[in-house]
Amino acid sequence: MARMTMVQALRSAMDVMLERDPNVVIYGQDVGYFGGVFRCTEGLQAKYGRSRVFDAPISEGGIVGSAIGMAAYGLRPVVEVQFADYFYPASDQIVSEAARLRYRSAGDFSAPITIRMPCGGGIYGGQTHSQSPEALFTHVCGLRTVMPSNPYDAKGLLIASIENDDPVIFLEPKRLYNGPFDGHHDRPLVPWSQHALGEVPEGHYTVPLDTSKVFRTGADLTVLAYGTMVFVCEAAAAESGVDAEIIDLRSIWPLDLPAIIASVKKTGRCVVVHEATRTSGFGAELVALVQEHCFYHLEAPVERVTGWDTPYPHALEWAYFPGPARVAAAFRRAMET
Repeated sequence: MARMTMVQALRSAMDVMLERDPNVVIYGQDVGYFGGVFRCTEGLQAKYGRSRVFDAPISEGGIVGSAIGMAAYGLRPVVEVQFADYFYPASDQIVSEAARLRYRSAGDFSAPITIRMPCGGGIYGGQTHSQSPEALFTHVCGLRTVMPSNPYDAKGLLIASIENDDPVIFLEPKRLYNGPFDGHHDRPLVPWSQHALGEVPEGHYTVPLDTSKVFRTGADLTVLAYGTMVFVCEAAAAESGVDAEIIDLRSIWPLDLPAIIASVKKTGRCVVVHEATRTSGFGAELVALVQEHCFYHLEAPVERVTGWDTPYPHALEWAYFPGPARVAAAFRRAMET
């Protein structure tokens, strides 16, 4: 089996779908000749031509708006917004048009659009290149929201997203593009070539969009996380000595609620971790669901570890980033209650 970085796995997914389905087109800012700012589409234009893989003007609203029209006429556009921080000009097209098209047309039209967006911090990108806006999308009926944590899932989820008839917001934690990141920024990066999840089949396969994965089994408490935080939580479990069961949500919405309930009922404790700001973050929804479905099984209040309610700082990157020390402290609080 091939070893791939997340960048290579995403490129492989798009390569597979461009070859399998002539209705798949890929475009966005610098994704054609340049191959994308993170090189996720490198070589695809040369292989499939400028009518299948092409550059778009710097107009997020125009990119998504044109994709909706293409989708209504039978194409399957995969568009890239260069950083998730820049999706806001396309908000009306995403929320009012793409998400509503199937409903407002009584099923006559659909919007099989995949919107790829690098997200999250850990790369010294400051306030306009580090945001994690996933909660904004989960609030919108008609959208699917996905965030993989590793190359294997990234490829399988992206193929499943492209094949899906609903619009999918596909968020890519850019700090994971080249290797798993445990939050210790002062240590050398471990490449995906040295990690089991760097093994990726070269052909077609899918990871179902509404399923989570038990990333680490444990008995002491349940951790609900996604993206980069999965590996931060793994490091926190090792450093705290807490036998944490880590659930990698993968599909943020729709959510694999049965897996969450089963784990929390088993452990009796729960910690929710995400990088986005705390207030109205998706962690609040997770806490509410755990309280609603597992209240009589909980031995302690549900803990949250998140980013702060501030713009993502440039100079104080690691004070904002929920690192393993903060996560481990939450583990200990949950165990001591």
